Amino acid sequence: MKFLLAALNAKYIHSNPALYSMRAYAAARSPAAGEQVEIAEYTINQPFFEILDDLYQRRPDAAAFSCYIWNWTLVRRLIDALHKVMPALPIWLGGPEVSFHAEAVLQKNPGVFGIMTGEGEETFWELLEWYEAPQKPLSEIAGLVFRKNMEGKIHRTKERAPLDMDELVFFYREAQADAFTNRIVYYESGRGCPFRCGYCLSSLDRTVRLRSLDRVKQELQFFLDRNTPQVKFLDRTFNCNPVHALEIWRYLLAHDNGVTNFHFEIAAELLTQEQLDLLSRMRPGQVQLEIGVQSTNPRTLQAVRRRTDPEKLARSVAQIRKSNHVHIHLDLIAGLPYEDLSRFRKSFNDVWRMRPHQLQLGFLKVLKGSYLEETAERFGIVYGDEPPYEVLFTRWLSFADIARLKRIAEMVERYHNSGQYLHMMGALERCFPTPFDLYDALADFYDKQGERGHSLSYAEGYRILLEFAVLRDPGRERLYRELTVFDLYLRENAKSRPDFLPQLCAPPKKVRAFYEREKKSPRYLSGYEGCSPQQARRMTHLEVFHWCMEADPKELLFAFDQAPEEKEYAYLFDYRRRDPLTHNARAVLLTEWGEDDERTYESDPGSAG
Repeated sequence: MKFLLAALNAKYIHSNPALYSMRAYAAARSPAAGEQVEIAEYTINQPFFEILDDLYQRRPDAAAFSCYIWNWTLVRRLIDALHKVMPALPIWLGGPEVSFHAEAVLQKNPGVFGIMTGEGEETFWELLEWYEAPQKPLSEIAGLVFRKNMEGKIHRTKERAPLDMDELVFFYREAQADAFTNRIVYYESGRGCPFRCGYCLSSLDRTVRLRSLDRVKQELQFFLDRNTPQVKFLDRTFNCNPVHALEIWRYLLAHDNGVTNFHFEIAAELLTQEQLDLLSRMRPGQVQLEIGVQSTNPRTLQAVRRRTDPEKLARSVAQIRKSNHVHIHLDLIAGLPYEDLSRFRKSFNDVWRMRPHQLQLGFLKVLKGSYLEETAERFGIVYGDEPPYEVLFTRWLSFADIARLKRIAEMVERYHNSGQYLHMMGALERCFPTPFDLYDALADFYDKQGERGHSLSYAEGYRILLEFAVLRDPGRERLYRELTVFDLYLRENAKSRPDFLPQLCAPPKKVRAFYEREKKSPRYLSGYEGCSPQQARRMTHLEVFHWCMEADPKELLFAFDQAPEEKEYAYLFDYRRRDPLTHNARAVLLTEWGEDDERTYESDPGSAG
């Protein structure tokens, strides 16, 4: 008996922890059962026939697919084709995309025999036993919806009770050594969510269950001992239990290996002062926090049953941001009730003032089983019939408004979230009433230039932004060109630069003298002692500017109008010492080329705002 568990992930770096957890749960109850289960992971970008052929070549006796909004369209095509080439193969489905309207899914997909609803570990184990040696009727296995007879009558069994989290198996310990190499590692210390947010399926499981702290610590140490690059917690609101969250963060602080990054989704307004103090002591880059703001409009938050205090949330984020140790990702959702374009503009600017490293401008997806699916008509929310069921227009936002916000989201992703244009965007922000207006104007410029939708190189991104800046503020063209050069070298050690940028460089003799001096008596290049001056020069970059790039953008614009062009500021870009939050190089200001004193500019996306 071979039971195939299949997943179609969005990208190769992703994995499907649900399948590994189901297999590990079965193996813990019977090693022989675990050997009967095979996992096949693909990506939605692989050729359709390639995936179908691989499924066919595996010759399973039964198969199950993990279904989400990002893969459901492709899964439907695959199960239809697989049923035609292997008509005797029982096909099962599971996952959030099929759990909440299971009967309708079976009616529309005749090639599917049944659906596992809700948590899958115990249900799958009992189903596996049934296929191997039926001890009880299929109708007595909880958590199933299936075709009961030849006529296709659909039967739903009783609901599956939630599992005790300590019954789950830590599957990474038994996984093959290379199973998760170069992939994101997911971990859950809890399931369920105490909140009732109307756009989220987690609100349907309000029974919060936590894994015991002793087990969590042992399992996290497994990742720490192996220097796993990143561990992403799947807990929907990690800090809903303050004691649980605090104890885990304390453990991570005490056992930091200097490498592993941990990602948490939290409710910032629930953070205690003790938690805030602890986060400020984390190694820079050790932790990143994803915080769902969604809207700052009280009426909107009330309509979607989201209990939050935007002001308290903002205060917590400000305190985290102050330490500059934690990467902060803030989320907004366009298309929620009672938020028109003007009000969304305010939410955007409110979130911008919190200075996130990343601002995710997302669009409402009306998920199956969610409260907003039930109330979409009442709120005038119209959305697509096919995944990802994204909003098209609402009573407050027209389709043209949604399209406009889509273009703005593209600009935010390219020019803010990438972290590549910090100084240019910081300076340009001073030329517009609000940050929203800056990105709105930039999106409009892209449209007029015919650049929207194109896959642009980094150089073209700089070129278009420079053209935009010069058009909006022509009197400071030289400053904007130098800011572009500075941003370029913060991100990469470019040995040549685009023709549209000034070919500024320090006098060659002076540069050679600097590296020769550093070889004899290192002042700025500690750690390069084993390198020749030529090697150190190739691994770093030295550039001369006419303005001090440490200045606040507003002051820098003023300085441009006042400072003589002949003044020089030399910066050394050190690519071995990158900012752990932005990944930009460390830039050192060399006063009189290092002969008097030294100041270091730590590149920070919030410094421009």
